[in-house]
Amino acid sequence: QVQLVESGGGSVQAGGSLRLSCVASGCTYNCDCLGWFRQAPGKEREGVATIYVGDYERYDESVRGRFTISRDIANKNAVYLQMTNLKPEDTAMYYCAATSGICLLNSRDFRFWGRGTQVTVSS
Repeated sequence: QVQLVESGGGSVQAGGSLRLSCVASGCTYNCDCLGWFRQAPGKEREGVATIYVGDYERYDESVRGRFTISRDIANKNAVYLQMTNLKPEDTAMYYCAATSGICLLNSRDFRFWGRGTQVTVSS
């Protein structure tokens, strides 16, 4: 059973930075793709960034240049999301997710999910 645990959320002012972490356990070949998604109140869950086992990264245009996704060098089942120049519209619950195969920004492609960590950006 794959389990993902996120950490690192919090409250910051606009322009600030946060680093989210996620550790996946129970993976065999089903965590080749790790991703970050977010969901704001009243909105659908949206893809933020994904990273494949070969370190190929994808970003939503709204975060490109501000967010960086990376996998831990020692533990490939740990993934980070470095968020800089945060904006109030980045406020959401952020979820870590894992899957094998297709590694796009579509939440329906992901099989395993964490419980989320809240990010709040004030203006």
